Amino acid sequence: MSGFAGDRARRHTRYFLTWTRSAAPVHLGADVDMTRVEEHRAAERAAGRRLSVVSFLLYAAGRVLATHPEARRLARGGLWPRTVALPGAADDAARGVAGGVAAKLALDRRGPGGERVVLTAVLPRTDTATLTEIQETVDRCRRSDPAELPGAAAVRLLDRLPPPIGQLAFRLGVRAPAARERRLGTFAVSSLGHRAVDVFHSYGGTAVTFCVGRVTDRAVVRDGHLAAAPVMRLGLTFDHRVLDGAAAADVLDGVVKRLEDWHGDLSGTRGEPRDGAGIRPARTGDRPRGPLGTGP
Repeated sequence: MSGFAGDRARRHTRYFLTWTRSAAPVHLGADVDMTRVEEHRAAERAAGRRLSVVSFLLYAAGRVLATHPEARRLARGGLWPRTVALPGAADDAARGVAGGVAAKLALDRRGPGGERVVLTAVLPRTDTATLTEIQETVDRCRRSDPAELPGAAAVRLLDRLPPPIGQLAFRLGVRAPAARERRLGTFAVSSLGHRAVDVFHSYGGTAVTFCVGRVTDRAVVRDGHLAAAPVMRLGLTFDHRVLDGAAAADVLDGVVKRLEDWHGDLSGTRGEPRDGAGIRPARTGDRPRGPLGTGP
């Protein structure tokens, strides 16, 4: 592979990075006790089914973002700065319901010449899709030909255009709120958990981006005693032009609580938590922990 070919295959990434320079990313982080999620995953593996950590996060984050319309907005304007609701959020607010949440998932794939590139896929309706449906979509995105991913034709066009024209085309392509949501999603997810990475921070071009590290055994305190538990360090990057820290912390807290208090049905793959809003208290610190699926 020539250096020029490899550089051209990453042009769309460079256009995105140039475009994101106007953002004001701020980073938060939290340790997530993944005991219940890992028990669910183990039961599914025993039944011959695979569920990824990313799918659990997409499920949890989609439902939490549905209850936080302030995190489903984008920053607009220069001399007259303002925030604008994404169309999915605005449409649902007009009907008095929550929802309209799509996730942008970053994928490590190979380009036409074998070069390693970052591609993305937008998963619609993560606020209402079941865990099984989300996993099936993630699997299709990871296994399909990169040329068949949604938006692949636009990426190929950007990579072929001369850089000044490609940069302009990218900016025009994400200028309108509806186009922004269609191409970048409502929130973004990036995962390096398949490597020995505990913490990292990235910005996905949305008000909220989740950064997934590995799940590994760490020391936790339960009932005043040390114990080992599978823990994931989850990062959240928020655009300070859109959200303040307290609101972003509420979003992160809601996702942590959903994952730590997971109440999936181990007899099947739908994995629907019992609660509707994901606001059970997280079982952390000295809080008692009951058997899986039995509640506090």
